[in-house]
Amino acid sequence: MPRDLRPPVDILHYEIVQEQASALGRMGRALEQALAQLREFDAAHAETPASLQQARRKLVMAAGQALWMFVVQREATGLRDSRHIMRTYNVPAEVQLCMGLAPPTDTARHRS
Repeated sequence: MPRDLRPPVDILHYEIVQEQASALGRMGRALEQALAQLREFDAAHAETPASLQQARRKLVMAAGQALWMFVVQREATGLRDSRHIMRTYNVPAEVQLCMGLAPPTDTARHRS
């Protein structure tokens, strides 16, 4: 069995880069899935009745959260320009606007 002659720091760096790439892929797939769910909802409901507004809002918020996670992961790897993501994934403006927002908690709703 050949012995790896690379210094341990190089091996560790390689493992870290592999995990970053894997996490970036997972976050990208999660964003794709969230956007697909939102688009499917919109395609099924040309005009969203008031009874379905909350369901659609949850999909928008979920897509915003997935977008936020993807952007943060990209920035952690040194990729700072998010414009490419917005174009490539065709992210709606309403999803971009709620990126990083935490969903309201039950206690926040009761205070209003």
